[in-house]
Amino acid sequence: MDHDVIVVGAGPVGLLLACELRLAGVGVAVLEQRAERGPHTKAMAVHARTVEQLAMRGLAEPLLTAGVRLPSWQFGFLGTRIDFTAIDSPYPFVLTFPQNRTEALLEEKAIELGATVTRGVEVTAVSQDDAGVRVNDLTAAWVVGADGANSAVRKAADIGFHGIEARFYSYLGDVQADDPPPPGFDVVNEHGAMMVAPMPGGVYRIAGYDPDHQEHDGRREITLDELNDICRRIAGREFGIHDPKWLSRFGNTTKVAERYRAGRVLLAGDAAHMHFPAGGNGLNLGLQDALNLGWKLAAVVQGRAPDELLDSYDTERRPWGDDVARHTMAQTALITATTPEGLALRELLGDLIGEFPDVSLRLARRLSAIDVAYPPADPAAHPLTGTRVPEADLHDAKPLLLSPRPLPHASITATRLGVRVATGPTTMIVRPDGYVWWATDDDDPDGVAVTALDGLGVSF
Repeated sequence: MDHDVIVVGAGPVGLLLACELRLAGVGVAVLEQRAERGPHTKAMAVHARTVEQLAMRGLAEPLLTAGVRLPSWQFGFLGTRIDFTAIDSPYPFVLTFPQNRTEALLEEKAIELGATVTRGVEVTAVSQDDAGVRVNDLTAAWVVGADGANSAVRKAADIGFHGIEARFYSYLGDVQADDPPPPGFDVVNEHGAMMVAPMPGGVYRIAGYDPDHQEHDGRREITLDELNDICRRIAGREFGIHDPKWLSRFGNTTKVAERYRAGRVLLAGDAAHMHFPAGGNGLNLGLQDALNLGWKLAAVVQGRAPDELLDSYDTERRPWGDDVARHTMAQTALITATTPEGLALRELLGDLIGEFPDVSLRLARRLSAIDVAYPPADPAAHPLTGTRVPEADLHDAKPLLLSPRPLPHASITATRLGVRVATGPTTMIVRPDGYVWWATDDDDPDGVAVTALDGLGVSF
């Protein structure tokens, strides 16, 4: 075999997965069709759960230092904002940080950890047998397609990609603005929809829906003059926009792969799910795919776990891909509700969110992904099993045994299995991706912790 794992796609998802694999000592090659990293911002929203998980790996500080922290966020461009300060996270905000800078940070880290990143490689052939996979003329034990919505890996593996094709196209401009609106600006009226969000470096993202200009197929970029005209018509004013960093259009195609695994082929990120960027969930969903998959794939590659462990990647992550697709379609319906009836519905929903804080909190928890959990198959499992741990030192991507009291026997077993031991409020084992693997309320947890550790079926 040339490599343990080949990752196709050097976007943030593929690069973070490469980091995860290298932390475990797995050989990984990343292949990227683009000759150079893209110059455009693309995704910008980094939600709380993603920041939590990046912080666990020691990767969040550059984003927190340079990013813009927004205490509220839009849902379907409703006039009432969703309050993120109420969520139970160390990072109760939405962070805006350009995707291309995230890519640069992750590529630097992946290479530092020993991954190879080769650009200018178009993947034209992917095949597999019981022994491994072949990607072009390279061989590996496994391949992960993180190569975007038009994934060559997904197509080669004949994995269905089901949903809806684009029914409308939105505009987007990342621009400088001499007279920007106040933070939290978004509007929907009979002329269309618009949101304006601040980004690092004095750049503003202006994006939305223009019902009067849907005659194109999304491939023609919007011009600065057109964007200025849209601002006048929808927002009722100009923002003094100039020096565009990126001008684009995008559709509302929404699809999810019918499975995230086909034998030795796995999918992550946009290769597994694509949707309208309402709510800013796309990048976050993909990075969380990588964190869920990385430690599992490493354990299988190194013979520390059976390959059935990889089935749990599909079981755990695909439902959340479906969930985000549904949420973005709901937001899309609100964003494009420019008829009198639609505007009345928007006003009603906005009033409900403003009147009932629990509704706002529920949406904030969903958008931030802090409510993501992986319910165990065993109904008798502890209620914490599968839930997130907001903060933990997981820099080495190894699990943690936490307990408020000494566990002499369990500590010996943990050391043998490569599981670190630390003090925590509850006796539990934390997975490498920051979710509870096992927990107990036993008055004498030492013995049951030994049994739990021996029963994990994975060593580290």
